Parts: sequence; structure tokens; C-alpha cells
Amino acid sequence: MKIIQSVLVLAAALFGLLTIIAGTRVLLGSDPGYIVFRPLLIYNTAMGIVYVAAGVIAWRNLKQGTYVAAGIFVLNLFVLAAIYFLYTEGSSIAVDSLRAMTLRTVVWLVLFVGLGWLSSRKNPYGVKPDA
Repeated sequence: MKIIQSVLVLAAALFGLLTIIAGTRVLLGSDPGYIVFRPLLIYNTAMGIVYVAAGVIAWRNLKQGTYVAAGIFVLNLFVLAAIYFLYTEGSSIAVDSLRAMTLRTVVWLVLFVGLGWLSSRKNPYGVKPDA
């Protein structure tokens, strides 16, 4: 079980680091090749920090990590819905932004489900392992 937890934690932290790097590059002037919706860019870059923190939290406390992953998933789902609405209304949202936000949302759904599954299996009866 610890190996699965390690993989999920590593995925969360690496995803966060990559998000911070990509977002910071664009904020500093790198051209991603599509129209940038600045509020989304700022949100995603800031969330990269939250993703790394979520990895640390999930490593230290699986149950709390599950809650944080759930919160991130829900936030990302709301943002995805908002930018999809703006996109359909003709705002300058790139389809690449929709795809990237969909990927982020799916990744955090998988992390939430995985951490939740581990959390429920780790101590299913509330009995301390040393007891």
C-alpha cells in the first residue's frame, strides 16, 4: 500500500511542479502558441503550489490528503465549467485551455479516488495496527 501511496503523492507533487514551471514561463512572457486567458493562467499557476502542498499532506496523512484532493478536484471542476461556459459564449478561451483544464480535473479525480481508496483500505475498522 505504501508504494501506491508513494506513486500518488509523487504524481501530485510532480504535476504541481510542472504546473508551476509552465505557468511561470508564460507569466514571464513565453508564448504558449495560443490565446492566454490570464485569470486561468494565474489560477493554474497558484494551484501548482497547492498541488505540491497536497502531495506533502497526502504523504503525511492519507485521510487529510484525500480531503485536499477532493477539494482540488471540485475547484478544478468549477473552473472547467466556467471556462467552458465562457468558451461557448464566444470569449477568448483557447480550446487548448479547455483541454488542459480537463486534464487537470481528470488527474485530480484519479488522485482523489486513489487516495480515498487507500485511506479506506489502510484502516477499515478503525483498529490501530499496534493494538
